[in-house]
Amino acid sequence: MRYCLIIFILMFTLTLVAQKREVDNFPPPEIPLQIKANRVTGKITIDGKLNETDWQNAKVVTDFFRVEPVQGGAIKNSTTVRVLYDNRFLYFGIFASDSLGKKGLRIQDLRRDFNNGENDVFGIQIDAQNTKQYAASFQTTPYGNQLDLQSFNDNNTDRDWNALWTVRTQRTDEGYYAEFAIPFKSIRYDKPVNGIPVEWGITFYRLARKDFEKTVFPAIPQSFSQNRMVYAAKLTGLEVPPPSANIRIEPYALYQYDQNKASNIITDKLSEPKIGGDVKWAINPNAVLDVTINTDFAQADVDRAVNNLERFNIFFPERRQFFLENSGIWAGGGNSQIRPFFSRTIGLENTFNAAPAPLGVGARFTDRNENRTIAALVVRQRDTDNSPASTFGVSRYTQNYGKENNVGAMVTYRLDDSSEDLGVSSQNNTTVSIDGFIRPKSEITLSYLLSTSLDSETGDTGYAGRVFAGARTNKYYLGYVNTFVSHAYSPDMGFVFQKDVVYHSPGGYAIVRPKGLPFVRRWDPGAFFNYYHDFEDFGNFQQASIYIFPIYTWFKDNSFVEASFTPTWQNINFNFAPLGLEIEEGEYHYTRFLLRYNTDQSKKLSGSFRYDFGNFYNGTRTTVIAGLRYAPIPHMAFSADYEHNNIDSVGILQEDLNTDLYTASVRLALNPRVQLSTFYQYNSFDEQGRWNVRFSWEYMPLSFIYLVFNDTQTDVFDPVQRSTQFISKITFLKQF
Repeated sequence: MRYCLIIFILMFTLTLVAQKREVDNFPPPEIPLQIKANRVTGKITIDGKLNETDWQNAKVVTDFFRVEPVQGGAIKNSTTVRVLYDNRFLYFGIFASDSLGKKGLRIQDLRRDFNNGENDVFGIQIDAQNTKQYAASFQTTPYGNQLDLQSFNDNNTDRDWNALWTVRTQRTDEGYYAEFAIPFKSIRYDKPVNGIPVEWGITFYRLARKDFEKTVFPAIPQSFSQNRMVYAAKLTGLEVPPPSANIRIEPYALYQYDQNKASNIITDKLSEPKIGGDVKWAINPNAVLDVTINTDFAQADVDRAVNNLERFNIFFPERRQFFLENSGIWAGGGNSQIRPFFSRTIGLENTFNAAPAPLGVGARFTDRNENRTIAALVVRQRDTDNSPASTFGVSRYTQNYGKENNVGAMVTYRLDDSSEDLGVSSQNNTTVSIDGFIRPKSEITLSYLLSTSLDSETGDTGYAGRVFAGARTNKYYLGYVNTFVSHAYSPDMGFVFQKDVVYHSPGGYAIVRPKGLPFVRRWDPGAFFNYYHDFEDFGNFQQASIYIFPIYTWFKDNSFVEASFTPTWQNINFNFAPLGLEIEEGEYHYTRFLLRYNTDQSKKLSGSFRYDFGNFYNGTRTTVIAGLRYAPIPHMAFSADYEHNNIDSVGILQEDLNTDLYTASVRLALNPRVQLSTFYQYNSFDEQGRWNVRFSWEYMPLSFIYLVFNDTQTDVFDPVQRSTQFISKITFLKQF
């Protein structure tokens, strides 16, 4: 193993030295490029045709810069952009030529918030307040799918932010047209000052997926995304309307039927209507107040089952719209190891089982400008038969300095009410966190987080923190992460991957684009070292591994292959029983191997395969994961996934265990606004099968009708447990 590591380090060093200097990063321009928007003289109809006279007279942006598959050089699929505006809308007209015309376009499906790495995409990024640290992105496909997101420091992305805007497209034998209409009310900008021209930061990007050709305007280095707004051009010529009253209301009405059964006996039943809604008030261009009443998340995606064989807690991402918007502003929002505030803790009982609890009312306030961010959130959770009512609060302040740096503080507070019926007294939990982000050069990123918690029930004070340092260029990535969590750190509104632990992870990889292998786009050989030890007993070793990946390669069509191995050392000094297999306390050393391959995921038929094998504690484990996806037309997509674990002679009893996890889904779409999705999953470990069927119709922009059916049956219990749920919901959005 020692010789393997020495050879690998030498290989990694040589690949860095061998790469040519002319494709390295370049700094942001001292004087940004400018593009001018023309005022509309007639009427613009959003139909994707660009046949109005105003479009013909508009100035054209054509000088895009290629970043994939190689940086710089001739562009195979050219793009032109025009910009117009009137008193209400900012318009963008795009023509994206394709060397094969309609036949060359790649679209997976017609869902909103699509996968922007596996489709043909055009995107617009706007920094209307010139923060250089924030971007609102509006993206579409040749079929008019919509993806809108917020990006913070090109480091943390909120894909579930939804804005009110319109796009229509037309496909031709030469490529496709896209026509955007973005209301000024959907863009946060400062009040115009008399005599001072309005200038906004802006970037464009396009992915021509069949060639995996990514182009951007203006030029941005290959190692950064289109959201790196220090490179942005300036959009000029705008005579924007003064910010006015901007209120968005979204009431809903819902009917829900729930039924729980043990064998054939109904144990619980619910049948009730429900009303509520959300209100968004843009108090001024910087400040936004969101209020939610009788909050409901019936349409949110369900979590997928996971069989956890590791010693760490599993992180399940937030899926509820109210909590997703602006989630990137909270301290720790970009990582899954430590989050002093994790919104999934809201809406759960304060019990061991953490069953769902209804939310009564909530409010979020955000005030952001180019110098600082102020944010606060408060939610009131109702009581249940098993848990008293609770109040959740979080407040946040961030100060920007320099071009892309900030420092911030955050406080969370959870108060659980007392309850005579349940025999519990009032309890509270508080965390105080300080964090920061530093980018001394475009390719170097530093971040830090320090958090402390105080719990009234135990009286203990705990500590946690995370430090990251990374350098990313066109030729390599090098990084180091250090995370620590004390045993007493208890963020009742947060998440930690483990307590009483210190984690170190240095590592990196080379980025090689071999000209002698025309079918290879990128090869990233590298290694990461992961080391864990106790926080309290600093010298007590927990676990270590070296993830070594000499083959980590993307081909020109973006198919991918990996061959890696991971030497692992374990010190089990606690009760540990993954999937019920009790591991004897002691030290273990084993190596695991991984082979992984994905075909071109943008094709009508695509597949993936993962083979993970080797020793596992005192036995062996083999894991096979396979997936298949077939989308004959963008209106129809079928997928199937299978995971098998074969565990032999593991644990004190040297037990054998086989688990199978089956997943299947179907997505049908009349157009991007009318869709039906079906999802089924069966886990042999707990003998649980789950159905989720969801119909959605966006009958007006961001106004929906949902029909949702959920069914879960668990056969491992005696008697068999089954829960069935049907929900019909209508939402209506109106912006004033």
